[in-house]
Amino acid sequence: GGEVGAIMTKLDDIVGVQSVKDLFRSLRAKITIGEERRRAGLPAEGASALHMVFSGNPGTGKTTVARLMGELFRALRLLPGGHLVEVTRSDLVGEHVGETGPKTRRVVESAVGGVLFVDEAYTLVSDAKDTFGREALETIMKCMEDMRDELVVVIAGYPGQMDELMARNPGLRSRFPISVPFPDYSGEELTEIAQRMLKDRQQVLSAPALRSMEAVCQRQAMSKDVQSGNARFVRNLLESAAMRQAERLCALPERSREQLVTLEACDLGV
Repeated sequence: GGEVGAIMTKLDDIVGVQSVKDLFRSLRAKITIGEERRRAGLPAEGASALHMVFSGNPGTGKTTVARLMGELFRALRLLPGGHLVEVTRSDLVGEHVGETGPKTRRVVESAVGGVLFVDEAYTLVSDAKDTFGREALETIMKCMEDMRDELVVVIAGYPGQMDELMARNPGLRSRFPISVPFPDYSGEELTEIAQRMLKDRQQVLSAPALRSMEAVCQRQAMSKDVQSGNARFVRNLLESAAMRQAERLCALPERSREQLVTLEACDLGV
């Protein structure tokens, strides 16, 4: 009902990620029909059919989407909690022999009823000699069997590394049936993200500043740096711009309201 609608609206408000938006609509339909099948006494797939792989560079919205997904699963009564437990290798792996299994199991248990989000999952098996990392991955997979339909597990990381992780561990592909790509943002999308951040801060770009912003975002999106097409780049750019604007305005004898809210091209430092 209303709660599901509100979650879908939040998703639509995210810039880009069209494939993710399409997936949410499919999941909503699948879970809704599954619930009706159960009520009719028919077999239906539960949460274990929804474990996922998120592939994308940092700052492309993976964590935000995982959190919304948990909210959606709770609203559709697939999972009772819908909370997100976000972990990396250091949260799972112990320092000594025998610590990793129990430590990982405790983490997975804390995610029961919600979503376990394992970021940089590739680091668990990147080194063939890393027996602790492999034990953590194997413990997660064992827990997925033991706690079938009690939680959804999302493993995430850089695209090339996630492909390699799947290739090296043939058992993973069948356990994580849904693969979700998070492409880098385009120049237009980065500009749109900047505009939204500025709106939240009650700031605007002057016409020359907007042209500069579009050019910077376009250049950034075209560069092949893994940090390039993401929202963090925009946030950092705007924070630097706000500092330059403050210094520029402080040099004036007085300042109008318009000057306080307007970023000029020189503030972008380009």
